[in-house]
Amino acid sequence: MTIAPLVILCVVLGLAVGSFLNVVIYRVPERRSVVRPRSACPACGEPISPRDNIPVLSWVVLRRRARCCGAPISVRYPLVEAGTAVAFGGVALWRGYDAALPAFLYLAAISIALAVIDLDVRRLPDVIVLPSYPVAAVLLAVPALVDGSPAVAVRAAVGGAALFALFFALWFFSLLLLRKEAMGLGDVKLSGVLGMYLGWLSWAHLVVGGFLGFMVGGLVGVALMAVGRVGRKSMVPYGPSMLVGAWLAVPFARPIADWYLGAAGF
Repeated sequence: MTIAPLVILCVVLGLAVGSFLNVVIYRVPERRSVVRPRSACPACGEPISPRDNIPVLSWVVLRRRARCCGAPISVRYPLVEAGTAVAFGGVALWRGYDAALPAFLYLAAISIALAVIDLDVRRLPDVIVLPSYPVAAVLLAVPALVDGSPAVAVRAAVGGAALFALFFALWFFSLLLLRKEAMGLGDVKLSGVLGMYLGWLSWAHLVVGGFLGFMVGGLVGVALMAVGRVGRKSMVPYGPSMLVGAWLAVPFARPIADWYLGAAGF
């Protein structure tokens, strides 16, 4: 069966989900409902009509200006929508007609929302992270059972617990010994979710994904200091680096693990 229809379907779904993620990104940090009231212009409060709420297209047709008051519309809105569509299409290409597809589409969606929110307000909201534990557990358990591989579900659970324990230990001992947090508690909570997904893929993905998160975070910190955006004692949002590291592990975990084991003589 050709994969093209599935990819197209996921891209269209990604556009719709991306539009909803814009609402999540805007309202969740303010502890507002993402359901009611309906979307409105941030500048004047006028409700947005359906024709002006078409992902990406409306932003182009309106020439980046709100129809109601002429206020500029941030480019972030179509970027989130298009980015989610690309992410969903990429996941569909990777997983294909697989029972695990919904699980990784969900991870892609929360990855985008959490990364943008963390960059905005330096916080990973519990209202997104904590429900992701039971959601991920169910979505990852289904393909494991469908494929007759319950051990994969167990590995996911162990992976989540292991990465959570590592991050909690780093957070706790940095607070105990250095009298400051090496990372936020939100990062610790997110680590368990990412550990479940990485563990579900393989032990190599779990180890490499955790390592790449630290590496990306370090490189970002050094780059920001080099251009004078932060100082040595500044707190840099770490959630986006964790998420990037986890997704980079998808294609690169096995090559990196094989290279390392070969170099170590195993």
